[in-house]
Amino acid sequence: MSPFSEPVSGSVSEPGSEPVPAPDIVARLRAAGCVFAEEEAELLVATARTPGELAAMVERRVSGEPLEHVLGWAAFCGLRLVVEPGVFVPRPRTEFLIGQAVGLARDLPGTPVVLDLCCGTGAMGAALAADLARPVELHAADLDPAAVRCARRNLPDGHVYEGNLYDPLPAALRGQVNILIASPPYVPSASVGLLPPEARLYEPRVALDGGDDGLDVVRRVIAQAPDWLAPGGHLFIETSERQAADTARAMSRAGLAARATSSDDLDATAVIGTRPTA
Repeated sequence: MSPFSEPVSGSVSEPGSEPVPAPDIVARLRAAGCVFAEEEAELLVATARTPGELAAMVERRVSGEPLEHVLGWAAFCGLRLVVEPGVFVPRPRTEFLIGQAVGLARDLPGTPVVLDLCCGTGAMGAALAADLARPVELHAADLDPAAVRCARRNLPDGHVYEGNLYDPLPAALRGQVNILIASPPYVPSASVGLLPPEARLYEPRVALDGGDDGLDVVRRVIAQAPDWLAPGGHLFIETSERQAADTARAMSRAGLAARATSSDDLDATAVIGTRPTA
């Protein structure tokens, strides 16, 4: 069964074997500290193809591995996206940034050119394209080879590049990007050790660690953005509420008109910069 197949309910069994009852799985997950044990058990049972596979998946989860890595997929903006073990898992808070980008992209004429930078699984680009429900020219880049593999599966109609920030992008893309979305690492180095074990132990540090104040990569994204944005193009960066003012100042220094916006419900903050039209 592919991670993209419709889920099934009940127990997993094969000829000559006893089905594995979901209540036992729920109990193990709950004992391991999984807050949503019932929902996780249902997903594990639905995804596993054999009792042996289910047992291995449950063992991985109770040992602390992120559910999305165990399942092989993550839910994001109503999509089911491939996530390999060791790859950054898209966060629900990032859905706020996508909503902001969709709101501005809907008013663009023609076919918008979208760039998903530090793309990870390509979740942001995939969600933006799906929500717009119109043709887009989609580009994405990441330096992690495993993330690039995932992004190429999640963005079959996009162009996915492997490399550091803007380095692998084709020169023809300069000055053509209408929507640039980025969720760079923004955790201060000293705070990485305070992250939940699921992130700290199972996701690549390069996707989390943003340097001394958390904004090292953010500043690099912003500094080069005007070279790639089309006149009137927009840069969307996810950051923390505490870092929003510094992020906006960096955008202003780069010549972009900047504003910050946030969602209390999602505990999400985005800073939006716009390249002047003249």
